[in-house]
Amino acid sequence: MVWRNSMAAYTPMIQQYLRIKAEYQDAFLFFRLGDFYEMFFEDATTASQELEITLTSRDGGGQERIPMCGVPYHSAPTYIERLIEKGFKVAICEQVEDPKHAKGVVKREVVQVISPGTLMNERGLHEKENNYICSVTGFEDQTFGLALSDLSTGENSVTLVSSFHDIVSEIYAKEAKEVVVSSEFPADLLQTLKERMTITISYENSTEQVEGLDYLVESLQQQKLITTFARILQYLTRTQKRSLEHLQPVQFYQINEYMKIDLFSKRNLELTETIRSKGKKGSLLWLLDQTVTAMGGRLLKNWIDRPLLKQADIDNRLNMVDVLMKQFFEREELRELLKDVYDLERLAGRVAFGNVNARDLIQLKKSLQNVPHIQEVVNRLNHPYATKLVEDIDPCERLANLLERGLKEHPPLSIKEGDIINDGYHEQLDQYRDASRNGKTWIASLEQQEREKTGIRSLKIGYNRVFGYYIEVTRANLHLLPEGMYERKQTLTNAERFITPELKEKEALILEAEEKIVELEYELFLQIREEVKAYIPRLQELAKKVSELDVLQCFAKISEERHYTKPIFSSEDISIQNGRHPVVEKVMNSQEYVPNDCQMTDDSSILLITGPNMSGKSTYMRQVALTAILAQIGCFVPADEAVLPIFDQVFTRIGAADDLISGQSTFMVEMLETKNAVTNATQSSLILLDEIGRGTSTYDGMALAQAIIEYVHEHIGCKTLFSTHYHELTVLDESLPALKNVHVSAVEKNGKVVFLHKIKDGAADKSYGIHVAELAELPDPLLERARVILHDLEQSSEREPVHQAPKREEMTQQVPQEGASLVQEERADNKKADEANQLSFFEIEEKKEKPALSKREKAIIDRLKELDILEMTPLDAMNAMYELQKSLKKK
Repeated sequence: MVWRNSMAAYTPMIQQYLRIKAEYQDAFLFFRLGDFYEMFFEDATTASQELEITLTSRDGGGQERIPMCGVPYHSAPTYIERLIEKGFKVAICEQVEDPKHAKGVVKREVVQVISPGTLMNERGLHEKENNYICSVTGFEDQTFGLALSDLSTGENSVTLVSSFHDIVSEIYAKEAKEVVVSSEFPADLLQTLKERMTITISYENSTEQVEGLDYLVESLQQQKLITTFARILQYLTRTQKRSLEHLQPVQFYQINEYMKIDLFSKRNLELTETIRSKGKKGSLLWLLDQTVTAMGGRLLKNWIDRPLLKQADIDNRLNMVDVLMKQFFEREELRELLKDVYDLERLAGRVAFGNVNARDLIQLKKSLQNVPHIQEVVNRLNHPYATKLVEDIDPCERLANLLERGLKEHPPLSIKEGDIINDGYHEQLDQYRDASRNGKTWIASLEQQEREKTGIRSLKIGYNRVFGYYIEVTRANLHLLPEGMYERKQTLTNAERFITPELKEKEALILEAEEKIVELEYELFLQIREEVKAYIPRLQELAKKVSELDVLQCFAKISEERHYTKPIFSSEDISIQNGRHPVVEKVMNSQEYVPNDCQMTDDSSILLITGPNMSGKSTYMRQVALTAILAQIGCFVPADEAVLPIFDQVFTRIGAADDLISGQSTFMVEMLETKNAVTNATQSSLILLDEIGRGTSTYDGMALAQAIIEYVHEHIGCKTLFSTHYHELTVLDESLPALKNVHVSAVEKNGKVVFLHKIKDGAADKSYGIHVAELAELPDPLLERARVILHDLEQSSEREPVHQAPKREEMTQQVPQEGASLVQEERADNKKADEANQLSFFEIEEKKEKPALSKREKAIIDRLKELDILEMTPLDAMNAMYELQKSLKKK
């Protein structure tokens, strides 16, 4: 915070603002003044721009006027949400004493700090998405602790990893909005986080246990885990300044207990969002989400992020999906019942925070009343796992009865206006209501009596806040009133208003009763809310069971509608019959999707896929990975038959993308993602590599691609799909016994290419690159020139076979470890190989006696030596070769 004058120069109120602001430098301070939240100094300047509100100024006692802007108290939540969406924090500063009793400046304090990771307002939260805040703690042994908390649902988890890359992947997968670290956390690691995602950085140095919340970490055995979670708990306690009773005990998990899918692969496979639009539509989550509860939607996303590894757990889910598919009527009945289940997890959080209203509790009541019916339907499925899911389900009957007895069916939104509590719930409230209702009946009766007594049919008894109850007589009828009958109270243009002692007595009784009713109803509602607090742990357990049922019925519905099949698990082989890409198939709708088989055994653990662009190589690779992921989350898969191993990790390198923020080219991103795969994959992993090496020169890229294939074949041995345009690599099947060539078929008709999107055995015979360029409608002269160049290149020399793969015992060079450059090491190896056996542009027949070269031929060779092939684009290289060839052909 910067200001030009000394503190003493400002008014007492501005001094108070500056003292509070000094403690919340990283947040906008919403300073309560009457019916407005005001901001001053830099806060005002920045907020006026971000919120597009008027910037004004006021005299604060200094030499210059102070910048100021403000928002009305009643509309503040809307402005706060806009700031939070942009990654800012807001500190709410309220008056904490009655201005009538204040001596000097009214006492003010910050009552809550709202940040992207601590948002609790329903309007700012997506109902089917968690809102995670996380903390990262580094330890001396180079390990990292990660704690995750969703304040809106109370979920907490913690893990310990040995690599910061795993931390980044977990935060990316959970889409955490805010990360809490110590002030000494390495800046370069924070920069890595900022480059990979949009996230708010917050600081908390304390890792002491929070008094009264020790029970949250009782299940944790390691001090590192306790310290990691303590940091985030300290931050939440310090910023929220209220009860955190809804927080659930911390769950410890290990990332190797689930299929590991790093952030590159999650992005490339578009599991929860698409690469281009960053939206849900077009992702696997979009395809699968047929959940009907908010809790189920959040659980579905968590299951996609963490596919299972234990076959028994996978089989439990698959068997339940199978039962729900076969028992259609029970599934549809269950689905209808689940539609009336409210978001129990977030309701529990709002109860603990004290911002729940009567309508929320009515929805809770209806949810609980549905639970016994859900139990009954699930029991009818007659399946062991289904029975286990609901056998100890808790419908919280006593709570449901309390809410039924206590709350009206259609209460108002506000909890301070009355008309919330049912008649018969509280004796004193009934007495007040009786007095109020009878008093109003008495007034209606009095009105009728006075009309008859005076003969004035238009006489009426009314009420306003200033004068209370009154008798009103129009001027035209005043002559009918006996003198002194009523006491005159107010004169209007066309009427006179009167009171009587008897009317004022009844008025006091009625108004006192109505005031007491509102006060007592509010007190009774708070009592009911406190009773609901005691049920928070039971409601959270109920929510877990209901959400699991919701996701399983969702899987069954999708599997039936899309004609998916139940996968079978084997130890090694992949056998997919007529597999489809689930998302592409849905997007195509009525268009026919061309299915493909995938057969991979120990003898064919690597599929080398060739074929033209746009033919479907990437789609084919992705559909194999998505089929494996669907199977391991417990869903049926898009195929006629599917036999799959259980993969421990999935790595993908598909698509071209720069990482301009961190200064990395397409090729560097390609190499980094490839390095991640080849250094971390095991024999039980699945690797998808698409067009490796295309970001550099032709021979450089081809050498890298071959070396990577050989390394995976000899050192890893996992199932790998490798697509390429380097047709020279197809001869590797002669030296690598586990490599099999397949291609995406295409045919030429009338000079045009037709993609068949069908995978067939063997290598592709052509690339059809110029045909694809023609489909893109490049200029005709350019295409004609390309055809001439291609023809000359094909005529000038035959392709040299690639270097044969060395045997396993000959491969002693390991892939570089973390921090080393894969590109540099591969270039060094290639340089040595090139010195021994450089690929030639020309076939030169060796003879015992070589004829002498002409001056022109020597000049051409000199020009060839001067060319730096590694620094040329493929097009430049072809043009240069074309010119040299023309020179050689001259006679």
